[in-house]
Amino acid sequence: MTDFETIDALLAAARQEVPLPGTEERRALREGVNLSRAQVARALGVGPSTVGGWEAGRDPSGEVREKYAYFLEGARAKLLDRAAQDEGTDDVTPQDTETGPGGSRDEPGTGDDGGAEQGAADDPADDVEALPQPRPCVLCGQPAGHQVAGFPQHLDPAECGAPAASPQPQPQPQPQPQPQPQPQPRPVTAERTAARTPREQPAGRGVPGRPARPTRVVPVGRRAQAADAPGAIGRTVAAELAAATGDVEAATAALVKRAIPDAMALLDETRKGGRYDVVAHPWIPDVLRKQSARGADHIWEARPRWTRGELPPGAHEVTALDVNGAYLSALKTHLPIGQLEHSTSPEHDRRRAGVHLITPPAWAHDAVLPNPLGNRDEPGPLWVTEPTLRLLLRLSGPAYGLCDPPEIHESFTSGATEGLLEKFRVALKDARDRAIAEDDGVTLEYVKAMYSKFVSTMGESNYNRELYRPDWMHLIRSQAFANLWMKAYRAYDEGLMVVRAMGTDELHVIGDWRAVFPEGRGVTEVKVKDTYAIGADGDPGGLSYREV
Repeated sequence: MTDFETIDALLAAARQEVPLPGTEERRALREGVNLSRAQVARALGVGPSTVGGWEAGRDPSGEVREKYAYFLEGARAKLLDRAAQDEGTDDVTPQDTETGPGGSRDEPGTGDDGGAEQGAADDPADDVEALPQPRPCVLCGQPAGHQVAGFPQHLDPAECGAPAASPQPQPQPQPQPQPQPQPQPRPVTAERTAARTPREQPAGRGVPGRPARPTRVVPVGRRAQAADAPGAIGRTVAAELAAATGDVEAATAALVKRAIPDAMALLDETRKGGRYDVVAHPWIPDVLRKQSARGADHIWEARPRWTRGELPPGAHEVTALDVNGAYLSALKTHLPIGQLEHSTSPEHDRRRAGVHLITPPAWAHDAVLPNPLGNRDEPGPLWVTEPTLRLLLRLSGPAYGLCDPPEIHESFTSGATEGLLEKFRVALKDARDRAIAEDDGVTLEYVKAMYSKFVSTMGESNYNRELYRPDWMHLIRSQAFANLWMKAYRAYDEGLMVVRAMGTDELHVIGDWRAVFPEGRGVTEVKVKDTYAIGADGDPGGLSYREV
């Protein structure tokens, strides 16, 4: 065969890749047929984050592309079929969604410290959408054609509480003041639901003549469930204990071993209905890549390892405090949503987050407080993360006045939100709180492994191939260090003497610390790690004590 014949044969064998719908439509099609990313991923033989990447802008290739196109076309046909049957229309197009950075829906939040501190940056209070097909109302369980803030609900309260096919007879009205007429019904929101009295609850429940006992509910993805119902974490623990025939050590070892894939599955579950997609494998700048196989990248995390140089003369009792769930709390931080973009602007944009090359300010308070940059001996510019930069900017402001503002030379940032991992964090926190309350050591060790390994393996790791975000890894760890620094400052500001600050969770103080920090095992509390004495009468106050 000649070269030309070889080329002709190659061209004849080549085939055009099957077309795919736009990224905005892919997620709408999947959600329209009520399938999760994990379900689609299992059918296609890929990971859930891979499906998320396709919905955020990346395209599959080869045989898996054909399978994905076949799924999308089938989903579109199913939606058209349903619409024609239910509404008698000939043509229905799945609802379009506006995309933000990285193919995410809606516009990015401001990432500001104000409202975002309260938590629900990911879920607007009155986000009303029409559903492609009725789904059970979270209040009464009957089919509803709309959803409010991601939860199926009846927009008209009069429709809520009675089955659609056979309405319950209304009770005889009791004499009571006439309500003020309302111009039009408005969506049922969480605030209105919480404010309902037992008489206002949907009819047909409980014992006649007796107010029904309210059921406390919590959000689970786009749905709600009873607060005391076992979640995914509880069910997994129960299954492992059953498989180990009650052997606690064997069940704990098995759970810790599967902590990484289980954390990724929980992340996928808690991101259902979120305003932003998790971009699992974006382009990463060289400053975030390891310089060698066993080396590190260029990012400085500001890990503190500080010890006070001198104490006043005399004997002192030092308490080593342990900060609970440091990495779990640090999941609440401003994270870049999409691909990082380069900038040489000297100004800081609070709506964005990433890594920054800065010249840090001088620090003149090392005698009483650790440097917010940690133990940095080399002078000159360095790459820091968003939490470190925001901490320095905060301390340079009029409220603190502890240093000059840092000088920003260049940045790699993206639109950001503080609530990206909030539902994931809350799910882990609730499981941790329940495990502590029930003295459940198995679940507690499992949850600890989930959030600690989630943070440590999202960089260049062979243990987690589903999420490659070294920028997030550095930001979350730096947020833990920044949180510890703020606890040290709070202790100092309340009159305690700060002796040591170590890593993410160790703070040594002298004084009545219980007047400053609540004691306990919750993530907002601290517990005693050790107590020891320093100095004696006549001692000049130099620090000399055993390590803890």
